[in-house]
Amino acid sequence: MEYILLIISAIFVNNVVLAQFLGVCPFLGVSNKVSTAIGMSGAVTFVIVLATMVTYLIHVYVLIPLGITFMQTITFILVIAALVQMVEIILKKISQPLYQSLGIFLPLITTNCAVLGVAILVIKKNYNLAEGIVYGGATAIGFGLALVIMAGIREQLELADIPSGMKGVPISLVTAGILALAFMGFAGLV
Repeated sequence: MEYILLIISAIFVNNVVLAQFLGVCPFLGVSNKVSTAIGMSGAVTFVIVLATMVTYLIHVYVLIPLGITFMQTITFILVIAALVQMVEIILKKISQPLYQSLGIFLPLITTNCAVLGVAILVIKKNYNLAEGIVYGGATAIGFGLALVIMAGIREQLELADIPSGMKGVPISLVTAGILALAFMGFAGLV
């Protein structure tokens, strides 16, 4: 039951993008098309789950025993950068169209604060490895859900009659705000 509450909380109540405001850059940058948003969600999910697992193990078995927990942030950044490079190489070989459609946003996963934020939150909340992986996966699913919903809305907005001053980024920010308010409705759930 504890894991179910953790999953529901990470996906809906404490959504990493809409409640914690982590990962807003790819949220606004890659949410133009649903297909691109799904691809980015998959890549971010893979990186977040793997980064959470690796950073947890490094923190527990390297940083704490050596007494260098002050190196946590820089260590986590280096691990995340290496994992993103691995994902980029794999995507280039497996799915060239997806690799091309993600463009500059794929290397930007390295600087996606959602990935680093989840790794740090797992340590800060004193989760064990299993809880950390579940939290990381659920947070990534929440990120992907918000990204795909936003992409679907933005595709529909392309067909709508919007005043010229609101086209592009302004209407995207208003939409993101309304979407965040909608997700606040889940706050009493957990």
